[in-house]
Amino acid sequence: DGEVHINELKNGNTEMFWNPTSEVRRQRLKRHIVLFEEQTDFESERLWQHVTSAINKGDQRKATQEKFVLEEEQRNAARERKENGTEWKPLLFRHDATTNEWHYKYEDLRPWDPLNNIAQFEKNGILQTMERHLSTRMSNHKTTCINNQITRHKRSAKDCRRRKTSDQPSNHSQNTESSCSTPESMQGLSDDDGKYLGFESLCAQCGKEMNHLKEIHSAVLSLQKAQQDIHR
Repeated sequence: DGEVHINELKNGNTEMFWNPTSEVRRQRLKRHIVLFEEQTDFESERLWQHVTSAINKGDQRKATQEKFVLEEEQRNAARERKENGTEWKPLLFRHDATTNEWHYKYEDLRPWDPLNNIAQFEKNGILQTMERHLSTRMSNHKTTCINNQITRHKRSAKDCRRRKTSDQPSNHSQNTESSCSTPESMQGLSDDDGKYLGFESLCAQCGKEMNHLKEIHSAVLSLQKAQQDIHR
Protein backbone atom coordinates (compact mmCIF):
# COMPACT_ATOMS: atom_id res chain seq x y z
CA ASP A 1 0.00 0.00 0.00
CA GLY A 2 2.85 2.40 0.72
CA GLU A 3 6.38 3.15 -0.35
CA VAL A 4 9.14 0.81 0.80
CA HIS A 5 12.72 2.07 1.23
CA ILE A 6 16.02 0.33 1.83
CA ASN A 7 18.11 2.09 4.44
CA GLU A 8 21.85 1.39 4.30
CA LEU A 9 23.03 1.73 7.90
CA LYS A 10 26.74 1.90 7.04
CA ASN A 11 26.59 5.06 4.96
CA GLY A 12 23.06 6.32 5.75
CA ASN A 13 21.91 6.15 2.12
CA THR A 14 18.23 5.49 1.36
CA GLU A 15 17.03 3.73 -1.78
CA MET A 16 13.48 3.39 -3.11
CA PHE A 17 12.57 -0.33 -3.25
CA TRP A 18 8.83 -0.24 -4.01
CA ASN A 19 6.48 2.55 -5.03
CA PRO A 20 2.81 1.64 -5.54
CA THR A 21 1.83 4.14 -8.19
CA SER A 22 -1.79 5.05 -8.93
CA GLU A 23 -1.74 2.65 -11.91
CA VAL A 24 -0.54 -0.20 -9.69
CA ARG A 25 -3.32 0.57 -7.21
CA ARG A 26 -5.97 0.44 -9.96
CA GLN A 27 -4.81 -3.03 -11.01
CA ARG A 28 -5.10 -4.50 -7.51
CA LEU A 29 -7.51 -7.35 -6.97
CA LYS A 30 -10.48 -6.67 -4.71
CA ARG A 31 -9.95 -8.09 -1.26
CA HIS A 32 -12.78 -10.15 0.20
CA ILE A 33 -12.46 -11.20 3.82
CA VAL A 34 -14.71 -12.80 6.41
CA LEU A 35 -15.88 -10.28 9.01
CA PHE A 36 -13.72 -10.48 12.13
CA GLU A 37 -16.66 -11.20 14.45
CA GLU A 38 -17.70 -14.11 12.20
CA GLN A 39 -14.29 -15.79 12.26
CA THR A 40 -13.56 -18.83 14.40
CA ASP A 41 -10.79 -18.86 17.02
CA PHE A 42 -8.27 -20.58 14.75
CA GLU A 43 -8.68 -18.40 11.65
CA SER A 44 -5.55 -16.43 10.88
CA GLU A 45 -6.78 -12.87 11.38
CA ARG A 46 -8.27 -13.65 14.80
CA LEU A 47 -5.51 -16.03 15.90
CA TRP A 48 -2.69 -13.60 15.05
CA GLN A 49 -4.50 -10.37 16.01
CA HIS A 50 -2.10 -9.44 18.85
CA VAL A 51 0.97 -10.12 16.71
CA THR A 52 -0.50 -8.03 13.89
CA SER A 53 -1.35 -5.19 16.27
CA ALA A 54 2.20 -5.10 17.62
CA ILE A 55 3.68 -5.09 14.11
CA ASN A 56 1.40 -2.22 13.05
CA LYS A 57 2.56 -0.26 16.10
CA GLY A 58 6.19 -0.97 15.24
CA ASP A 59 6.73 -2.87 18.49
CA GLN A 60 8.96 -5.73 17.35
CA ARG A 61 9.60 -6.96 20.90
CA LYS A 62 5.86 -7.27 21.64
CA ALA A 63 5.23 -8.98 18.28
CA THR A 64 7.96 -11.54 19.01
CA GLN A 65 6.55 -12.18 22.47
CA GLU A 66 2.98 -12.72 21.17
CA LYS A 67 4.28 -15.00 18.43
CA PHE A 68 6.13 -17.09 21.04
CA VAL A 69 2.94 -17.41 23.14
CA LEU A 70 1.00 -18.73 20.13
CA GLU A 71 3.67 -21.22 19.13
CA GLU A 72 4.05 -22.45 22.71
CA GLU A 73 0.29 -23.08 22.93
CA GLN A 74 0.48 -25.09 19.71
CA ARG A 75 3.37 -27.16 21.04
CA ASN A 76 1.49 -27.89 24.28
CA ALA A 77 -1.66 -28.88 22.38
CA ALA A 78 0.36 -31.24 20.17
CA ARG A 79 2.03 -32.74 23.25
CA GLU A 80 -1.35 -33.36 24.93
CA ARG A 81 -2.76 -35.03 21.80
CA LYS A 82 0.26 -37.31 21.64
CA GLU A 83 -0.07 -38.27 25.32
CA ASN A 84 -3.81 -38.95 24.94
CA GLY A 85 -3.39 -40.80 21.66
CA THR A 86 -5.66 -38.30 19.87
CA GLU A 87 -5.18 -38.11 16.11
CA TRP A 88 -5.27 -34.68 14.52
CA LYS A 89 -7.53 -34.68 11.46
CA PRO A 90 -7.29 -31.53 9.34
CA LEU A 91 -10.54 -30.42 7.71
CA LEU A 92 -9.10 -28.78 4.60
CA PHE A 93 -5.70 -30.41 4.05
CA ARG A 94 -4.39 -33.88 3.32
CA HIS A 95 -0.91 -35.29 3.84
CA ASP A 96 1.03 -36.81 0.96
CA ALA A 97 3.15 -39.57 2.48
CA THR A 98 5.27 -39.82 -0.68
CA THR A 99 6.48 -36.22 -0.69
CA ASN A 100 5.80 -35.59 3.02
CA GLU A 101 3.86 -32.45 2.07
CA TRP A 102 0.43 -31.07 2.91
CA HIS A 103 -2.02 -30.24 0.12
CA TYR A 104 -5.29 -28.35 0.11
CA LYS A 105 -8.08 -30.91 -0.40
CA TYR A 106 -10.18 -28.76 -2.74
CA GLU A 107 -7.47 -27.23 -4.90
CA ASP A 108 -8.62 -26.30 -8.40
CA LEU A 109 -5.69 -26.36 -10.82
CA ARG A 110 -7.71 -25.54 -13.94
CA PRO A 111 -6.50 -22.43 -15.79
CA TRP A 112 -8.62 -19.33 -15.22
CA ASP A 113 -11.13 -18.77 -18.04
CA PRO A 114 -11.70 -14.99 -18.29
CA LEU A 115 -14.65 -15.47 -20.67
CA ASN A 116 -16.57 -17.82 -18.40
CA ASN A 117 -15.23 -17.48 -14.85
CA ILE A 118 -16.57 -14.51 -12.90
CA ALA A 119 -15.10 -14.83 -9.43
CA GLN A 120 -13.61 -17.28 -7.00
CA PHE A 121 -14.98 -17.35 -3.47
CA GLU A 122 -14.68 -19.34 -0.28
CA LYS A 123 -17.59 -21.09 1.39
CA ASN A 124 -16.99 -23.10 4.57
CA GLY A 125 -13.29 -23.26 3.78
CA ILE A 126 -13.87 -24.61 0.27
CA LEU A 127 -12.82 -22.51 -2.72
CA GLN A 128 -15.45 -22.38 -5.47
CA THR A 129 -15.60 -20.68 -8.86
CA MET A 130 -18.61 -18.71 -10.05
CA GLU A 131 -19.12 -19.27 -13.80
CA ARG A 132 -20.88 -16.93 -16.20
CA HIS A 133 -22.59 -19.46 -18.47
CA LEU A 134 -23.51 -22.09 -15.92
CA SER A 135 -27.27 -21.50 -16.24
CA THR A 136 -27.01 -21.40 -20.04
CA ARG A 137 -25.14 -24.70 -20.16
CA MET A 138 -27.68 -26.26 -17.83
CA SER A 139 -30.55 -24.99 -19.97
CA ASN A 140 -28.93 -26.33 -23.15
CA HIS A 141 -28.29 -29.70 -21.54
CA LYS A 142 -31.86 -29.82 -20.27
CA THR A 143 -33.16 -29.03 -23.78
CA THR A 144 -30.98 -31.79 -25.23
CA CYS A 145 -32.45 -34.30 -22.75
CA ILE A 146 -36.01 -33.35 -23.73
CA ASN A 147 -35.20 -33.38 -27.45
CA ASN A 148 -33.75 -36.87 -27.16
CA GLN A 149 -36.93 -38.07 -25.52
CA ILE A 150 -39.06 -36.36 -28.19
CA THR A 151 -37.00 -38.09 -30.90
CA ARG A 152 -37.62 -41.45 -29.30
CA HIS A 153 -41.34 -40.65 -29.09
CA LYS A 154 -41.45 -39.68 -32.78
CA ARG A 155 -39.86 -42.98 -33.73
CA SER A 156 -42.47 -44.80 -31.68
CA ALA A 157 -45.30 -42.88 -33.36
CA LYS A 158 -43.80 -43.59 -36.79
CA ASP A 159 -43.76 -47.29 -36.02
CA CYS A 160 -47.42 -47.05 -35.01
CA ARG A 161 -48.39 -45.48 -38.37
CA ARG A 162 -46.50 -48.19 -40.20
CA ARG A 163 -48.44 -50.86 -38.33
CA LYS A 164 -51.69 -49.02 -39.04
CA THR A 165 -51.13 -49.09 -42.80
CA SER A 166 -50.29 -52.80 -42.78
CA ASP A 167 -52.20 -54.96 -45.31
CA GLN A 168 -53.42 -57.24 -42.55
CA PRO A 169 -54.02 -55.17 -39.43
CA SER A 170 -54.44 -57.15 -36.28
CA ASN A 171 -56.10 -56.29 -33.01
CA HIS A 172 -52.65 -55.95 -31.50
CA SER A 173 -51.57 -53.35 -34.05
CA GLN A 174 -54.79 -51.38 -33.64
CA ASN A 175 -54.39 -51.29 -29.91
CA THR A 176 -50.77 -50.17 -30.29
CA GLU A 177 -51.77 -47.43 -32.71
CA SER A 178 -54.43 -46.07 -30.42
CA SER A 179 -51.95 -45.81 -27.56
CA CYS A 180 -49.51 -43.61 -29.49
CA SER A 181 -49.41 -39.82 -29.29
CA THR A 182 -48.74 -37.56 -32.25
CA PRO A 183 -45.27 -36.01 -32.49
CA GLU A 184 -46.79 -32.55 -32.83
CA SER A 185 -48.20 -32.79 -29.30
CA MET A 186 -44.67 -32.94 -27.91
CA GLN A 187 -43.62 -29.47 -29.07
CA GLY A 188 -43.26 -26.81 -26.38
CA LEU A 189 -43.16 -29.45 -23.69
CA SER A 190 -42.56 -28.25 -20.16
CA ASP A 191 -41.00 -30.20 -17.30
CA ASP A 192 -44.39 -30.89 -15.73
CA ASP A 193 -45.87 -31.90 -19.10
CA GLY A 194 -43.05 -34.35 -19.62
CA LYS A 195 -43.67 -35.95 -16.25
CA TYR A 196 -47.40 -36.08 -16.94
CA LEU A 197 -46.86 -37.95 -20.20
CA GLY A 198 -44.64 -40.49 -18.49
CA PHE A 199 -41.27 -39.09 -19.55
CA GLU A 200 -38.23 -40.03 -17.55
CA SER A 201 -37.01 -37.39 -15.14
CA LEU A 202 -34.16 -35.21 -16.37
CA CYS A 203 -30.68 -36.69 -16.05
CA ALA A 204 -28.61 -36.52 -12.88
CA GLN A 205 -26.34 -33.84 -14.35
CA CYS A 206 -29.28 -31.43 -14.65
CA GLY A 207 -30.12 -31.93 -10.99
CA LYS A 208 -26.48 -31.48 -10.03
CA GLU A 209 -26.25 -28.25 -12.03
CA MET A 210 -29.45 -26.97 -10.43
CA ASN A 211 -28.12 -27.65 -6.93
CA HIS A 212 -24.85 -25.96 -7.89
CA LEU A 213 -26.76 -22.88 -9.04
CA LYS A 214 -28.62 -22.73 -5.72
CA GLU A 215 -25.35 -22.92 -3.78
CA ILE A 216 -23.81 -20.14 -5.89
CA HIS A 217 -26.90 -17.98 -5.45
CA SER A 218 -26.73 -18.47 -1.68
CA ALA A 219 -23.01 -17.66 -1.64
CA VAL A 220 -23.52 -14.51 -3.73
CA LEU A 221 -26.21 -13.27 -1.32
CA SER A 222 -23.83 -13.89 1.57
CA LEU A 223 -21.05 -11.95 -0.17
CA GLN A 224 -23.40 -9.06 -0.93
CA LYS A 225 -24.50 -8.90 2.70
CA ALA A 226 -20.88 -8.93 3.90
CA GLN A 227 -20.01 -6.16 1.44
CA GLN A 228 -22.91 -4.04 2.65
CA ASP A 229 -21.81 -4.54 6.26
CA ILE A 230 -18.26 -3.50 5.35
CA HIS A 231 -19.47 -0.33 3.60
CA ARG A 232 -21.76 0.46 6.54
